[in-house]
Amino acid sequence: MTKAIYRREHVIFLQELKRMRVESGMTQAQCSAALGRPQSFMSDVERGVRRLDTVQLRDLCQVLNNDLISFTKSFEHALSHDNVRA
Repeated sequence: MTKAIYRREHVIFLQELKRMRVESGMTQAQCSAALGRPQSFMSDVERGVRRLDTVQLRDLCQVLNNDLISFTKSFEHALSHDNVRA
């Protein structure tokens, strides 16, 4: 199995994270600050340099006035419209 970071699904995951942040109206710096992280944190996440575990993803969703279930549904929707199959 190919490592996740090299799969199309990972690219879509990162796109969905960025979309969620942009739709929230927050900059990367604001988002990082709200999470108590350095300014570069969101940049690293959105570029795929830093990976998130489930708890961190949940925290990020909450900062962006979203929830993990809604994010997961959006991610799955984006995957199905990209014709990507796991």
